[in-house]
Amino acid sequence: MTERRVVITGMGVVSPVGNDTATFWSNLTAGRSGIRRVTQFDTTGYACQIGGEVRDFSYEPFFKTPREARRVDRYAGLGVAASRMALEDSGVDPAAVDPTRWGVMVGSGIGGLSTHEEQHTNLINKGPNRVSPFTIPMMISNIGSGIISMEYGFTGPNMVIVTACATGNNNIGEAWRMIKFGDADAFLAGGAEATILPMGYAGFGNMKALSTRNDEPERASRPFDKNRDGFVMGEGAGVMVIEELEYAKKRGARIYAEIVGYGVSADAYHLSAPNPEGVHVARCMDMALRHAKLNPTDVQYVNAHATSTPLGDICETRAIKRTFGNWAKEGLLVSATKSMTGHLLGAAGAVELAASVLAIRDGIIPPTINLENHDDECDLDYVPNVAREKKIDVAMSNGFGFGGHNASVVVRRFDG
Repeated sequence: MTERRVVITGMGVVSPVGNDTATFWSNLTAGRSGIRRVTQFDTTGYACQIGGEVRDFSYEPFFKTPREARRVDRYAGLGVAASRMALEDSGVDPAAVDPTRWGVMVGSGIGGLSTHEEQHTNLINKGPNRVSPFTIPMMISNIGSGIISMEYGFTGPNMVIVTACATGNNNIGEAWRMIKFGDADAFLAGGAEATILPMGYAGFGNMKALSTRNDEPERASRPFDKNRDGFVMGEGAGVMVIEELEYAKKRGARIYAEIVGYGVSADAYHLSAPNPEGVHVARCMDMALRHAKLNPTDVQYVNAHATSTPLGDICETRAIKRTFGNWAKEGLLVSATKSMTGHLLGAAGAVELAASVLAIRDGIIPPTINLENHDDECDLDYVPNVAREKKIDVAMSNGFGFGGHNASVVVRRFDG
């Protein structure tokens, strides 16, 4: 790869704690949870009845016509909205750029689950002729990225990486890689997800992966706490405008941070459980630091994947210790924003990278709320319950998905 540098110039977030980036960040730093009782379907009979819903938000205004908005799955609609926000935040006029040099990689871990549920019900109850002809394009995981490219006429590289909960990290990381290779000058990259649905809750619930702390929704997601009992489903989208540095400078862009490292690895261990020793997660973080040409002690903050599952939080803690050595306890700060948003699956990596970038910008580390009793094996500084002011020059964001997919992205304060 060449030494083309890649910077973040725009961000769009739709989340359980805010329907725009500013509100999202304000609530994160205030330690506010977005987890409530689920309202999108009747949860009677479901073990888990809580979730991080995107509330009081319509993506219809982000489409040219209401008809277009009706022909997309909710996940894609959220992705389109976050993409528009990111472009507006970046100050880019899509009509004024060379569309062949702009790409789109906005992925989804699961895709159009609501479409699948609805149309399968039509098939069973009403017969094959009542299944919508839009079923397949609405359902597939790549269509959100395709729709975004059509919206702006971007004809550069367009694809999505589907790696479950590592999806957002991988899409941003691979877009970074393509810009460095010179295949594009800029990307809309990130992830979107909308799985607060009966099938999602039945499937994850029967795996015993979800928290059943239904009487205390805001306290249910509690990474690194000894009383954690599973993750809480969330939904939303996170999209970033990333650009080659000189390209961004030429148009006078405001630069949030520079993407300097990206690492990937596989556990090759289990369908849904991480390798308990965190060996390959550590290799992933090691690779990201190697690409960034940084030492472990150069990193001040890690936004952990930390889903609030019994094994996952321990595995990540062990991996952090492997990669960062003594620095893991002597100077590194770690926090889990899923304690407030829930787990946004394929959107998690992009939303959490946005939090990492804003931590650099403002010198504030969002807390891990609900951390009342540390698990004995989770013994790092997780910034419990209250945000902390600290100058951050380098941050890492982790994402790990079912199937053993690991991805880490490193961002650095932009210094010109």
